[in-house]
Amino acid sequence: MAGILKMIVVLTALCGLSGFVLSYLKTVTAPAIEEQVLRNVQGPALASVFAKGENNPIADRHVFKLEDGREVTAFPSKQGGKLVGVALEEHGAGYGGPIGVIVGFNTANDTLAGIGTTQLSETPGLGMRVKEPSFREQFAGAKLPVKLSAQGGSIDGISGATISSKGVIEAVEKAEALYKKLKPELVQFWGGK
Repeated sequence: MAGILKMIVVLTALCGLSGFVLSYLKTVTAPAIEEQVLRNVQGPALASVFAKGENNPIADRHVFKLEDGREVTAFPSKQGGKLVGVALEEHGAGYGGPIGVIVGFNTANDTLAGIGTTQLSETPGLGMRVKEPSFREQFAGAKLPVKLSAQGGSIDGISGATISSKGVIEAVEKAEALYKKLKPELVQFWGGK
């Protein structure tokens, strides 16, 4: 009986120590992981959306809190020191999992500046085509709300990849809703700076 008790105490101590070490490592590595995601995933997507911006959207980013407690990171684009666009990241449901999309908005006329993908695990040769320029470039200058041409909109979906195309549209719609909700706060925070 004493052997079983000793084994339980040792295993409990090892499990507790392992849990502590894992949580400590997660805390310590979180900033480095966030920096890598910003530089290697969101950065290229932002560069494709705001090619004419004069600032660094990653360095100038700001986290806004919503009423429901969620936090949203917004990336500004400035020209001549004035806010001309804002990008938000949202996700839509794809065939192979979530599709992450950076959605840029022109603040002067509330049109789309463009989109860039950040997370994509769709079928090669089909769903992965949503990251190709021929699909992405349709969004630049598009009026809101954005819809697929099959739904009466101006965006042509990818043949054979309807779910992926709809996933991108879903992400854009979610980002649009956030943009409309946050626009006064975004303009107040960055406007005229």
